[in-house]
Amino acid sequence: MLISLYLLLILLCIFVFLTGTNGTQLILVNNCREHIWPGILGGAGQVTPKDGGFHLSSGEEVVIDMPEKWSGRIWGRQNCHFNENGKGSCDTGDCSGQLHCQGMGGTPPATVVEMTLGTSTSPLHFYDVSLVDGFNLPVSMKPVGGGIGCGIAECQVDLNICCPSALEVKIGGKVMGCKSACLAMQSAKYCCTGEFSNPKTCKPTLFANLFKAICPKAYSYAFDDSSSLNKCRASRYVITFCPPK
Repeated sequence: MLISLYLLLILLCIFVFLTGTNGTQLILVNNCREHIWPGILGGAGQVTPKDGGFHLSSGEEVVIDMPEKWSGRIWGRQNCHFNENGKGSCDTGDCSGQLHCQGMGGTPPATVVEMTLGTSTSPLHFYDVSLVDGFNLPVSMKPVGGGIGCGIAECQVDLNICCPSALEVKIGGKVMGCKSACLAMQSAKYCCTGEFSNPKTCKPTLFANLFKAICPKAYSYAFDDSSSLNKCRASRYVITFCPPK
């Protein structure tokens, strides 16, 4: 009877180990000097890890097990204040005044990490850092332990310091975000919509070229695929807010 119990426990451990290695693991690290509140938005039909948002103290990290085929985006929110019911607001990246975004995206400008994950049988993952919705925090995503052909998606520089005045978002006299040209100009040419909704007609603007010069490994406009989209077969990735330079 005792041997049977031990055997059952061993089999249970093996089962947990095998099922726990499916999917992809994300490690979110707050390397900023301030508190941040990451927001998470899954694509259509996707689950929402961590209820879509949570608090991360300076120097803190959290590990999230992501399901296979997950696609979506992650961004950082700044200077948030929530009550005991999770209601409040954030200076940047706010998702309708909720601690847990639960299917709501962040209000631009916000630096966004985007990804489409593979499966155990087709483990190729695609990921990028995008400035298409503007910028609020430096961020990077890279595989743990590296990997052959695996790139680093990042915007390490604080674009708020060199943000053109036409794109600045100021709160209390301090630049907290840098708008995208689309958000600032509200035109099809800058938003790559309408007649500009394809790679032939949508070209990088002066502002997109500025973003690209400062953060060459991040998306600067909608069709900036060639130098910004990364792919990798690693099973663990670290997303760092305010990554070390």
